[in-house]
Amino acid sequence: MKLNQAAVKHAKKLIKDGKVAKDTDWSDDQPSADEENKFLDNHDWDTYGQWYLGIDTDENEETKGRHNFPYGDFKKVHRDGIIAAKQRAAQYDYADIEKAADELLEMIDSGQ
Repeated sequence: MKLNQAAVKHAKKLIKDGKVAKDTDWSDDQPSADEENKFLDNHDWDTYGQWYLGIDTDENEETKGRHNFPYGDFKKVHRDGIIAAKQRAAQYDYADIEKAADELLEMIDSGQ
């Protein structure tokens, strides 16, 4: 598993543009498989991947299994999605993903 730098860059831009959902429930707001498929119907894999902080390099490039640690709903960054990604990264000892999620969380909380 490696950090998806394109996703971090995309998330930072969204945060700077104010496209953040702060008071939501990630268990309800995380995109469903159907929502992911609909997004993929209209976007390429690179654009899809920008919404996931982790890349599983053992998976084929054009598969959902390659993309891990979602942080948004294809429209906004979700604060609780970042928290979930950070916690899961810490649980599996993906320090670079955990650190990136922490930086994104700090950006959100400081109002950047």
